[in-house]
Amino acid sequence: MPVPLSPFRRAAAEAVAQALGVPAETLAVTTPPDASLGDFAVGTFPAARAKRANPAALAQTVAAGFQPGGVLAEARASGPYVNFKLDRAAVYRHLFDAALGAGPLIPPVGAGRTICVDYSSPNIAKHLAYHHIRSTMIGQSLVNLHRALGYRVIGINHLGDWGTTFGMLLAACHRWGTPEPLTVAALNELYVRFQTEAKKDPALEAEGRSWFKRLEDGEPELRALWKRIRDASLANFQEVYDLLGVRFDEVKGESDYEADIPRVIGLLADKGLAVISDGALVVDLTADGMPPLILRKSDGTTIYATRDLAAAIYRAEHHRFHRSLYVVDKGQGLHFKQLFTVLGKAGFDWAPRLEHVSFGLVRLGGKKARTRTGEVILLKEVIGEATERVAKLLRETNPDLPPERAEAVARDVGTGVVIFSNLASQREKDVDFEWEDIVSLRGDAGPYVQYAHARTASLLRTGGVADPAELAGADPAPLVRDEEWALALMLGDLGDEVARAAETDEPHIVARYLLDLCAAFSRWYTLGNQDASLRVITTDAETTRARLALAGATRKVLATGLGLLGLKAPEVM
Repeated sequence: MPVPLSPFRRAAAEAVAQALGVPAETLAVTTPPDASLGDFAVGTFPAARAKRANPAALAQTVAAGFQPGGVLAEARASGPYVNFKLDRAAVYRHLFDAALGAGPLIPPVGAGRTICVDYSSPNIAKHLAYHHIRSTMIGQSLVNLHRALGYRVIGINHLGDWGTTFGMLLAACHRWGTPEPLTVAALNELYVRFQTEAKKDPALEAEGRSWFKRLEDGEPELRALWKRIRDASLANFQEVYDLLGVRFDEVKGESDYEADIPRVIGLLADKGLAVISDGALVVDLTADGMPPLILRKSDGTTIYATRDLAAAIYRAEHHRFHRSLYVVDKGQGLHFKQLFTVLGKAGFDWAPRLEHVSFGLVRLGGKKARTRTGEVILLKEVIGEATERVAKLLRETNPDLPPERAEAVARDVGTGVVIFSNLASQREKDVDFEWEDIVSLRGDAGPYVQYAHARTASLLRTGGVADPAELAGADPAPLVRDEEWALALMLGDLGDEVARAAETDEPHIVARYLLDLCAAFSRWYTLGNQDASLRVITTDAETTRARLALAGATRKVLATGLGLLGLKAPEVM
């Protein structure tokens, strides 16, 4: 296990590691079952196994030799555990400096390494439907999480802009005319019409394949029309990406790897992997318990698997990645298993660093959403509905908010509702589309976290704090409540929660952390509802300053966490 990024947990792990002569990364830092026992507990089991010693005896040895220092105030043995109590003043000072002063909140443990994240990846000539938010925002959050940890991140939008689908669209344009103006809505209607007709006349499937062959062979008129379709699609996608705050470092379609296909096929042929089967060129994976991976169909056209091979090789050669992630739904699990196996057989030593980050499907009425039949709900429509609900609520609860400000808050909170509802649960779970669940403003939703942030910002304004950095040197002596201490300990865990989310490709870990942090903040903040002396802003200047520093640190951590998930942090709600 990695050494904790929390400086407080890390201090406990390193104290035990140094005393017993074992690596700190072998030790787990947990929370004792009873707060009276201490703030952190470190088990000695790994050291006991390595030394063939009694764990309880080792814990006694550590406690007996402990000397207070830094953030560690006390160590006591409790069976096989060493329980540590922290120096609260030292912890508060460190926290204030990290969150309000010089920082950093999250140590750059990934510095010098590159992560590629392939996400969103819509097909051109189709709308960004609601189900696209899964890949788009899981991927964007993984980009943000790794970047926060210091990695060099290449966020990639691998467009589906090539293949038989576009042959079908070209065939439809030939049959029924190219729509003018050339919009995604018109193109999608045309594609759905072609699919409907193909069910009645199977010959249309072959017609679509032949038109793609002509496109792949380079017919100038078809290439020109295809480019117009691609450009119109990209412009349509960008409108939604702008709403979501999504930015890519590299936008490449499958078509961008067209020139690399002969090299890829030649490489696999040289390795003895490419063989002819029923007129098609394939890599036989029978021995690996999988169907063959098709490289080139019997009509001479390639498929997306061939282009995925080329893209993987390009990324390895140009980006030299430490990990390369593919954020694609779990229905593509076999494809990626085939892809990674073939690259491994081809001798690429980076193949084990390719990972399929799978996620559950979005279901409409119990069935998978499908653009082919037009059974989708547009992502823009969902964001618009959520935004309108927030705007209505703002008009009722905050009628004095200037219109421009109200519009911005409604947009930020409405978009946040949709994003957070997709990231708050484990990514492998399927999602049943229900309007009330997706755009709900109540409960464990994005607005709850955004509202907590707005409340901390309001406290600072009320306290006359123009720049939170001025609170970095606040004296923590007045912070004596257990609720304040519990909040402080949670704030110190941000780095570890981010690292765990990045390592496991699970953004929901950060979402749940933020919800728990809001609950801890609320428990502390609402103490003042019954006792005026426990309010953040009191008649005592030093107490007020210390509590405002804690509120400011909470604000910073909430804003950081929201940003990592792709949500804005409003100052007013």
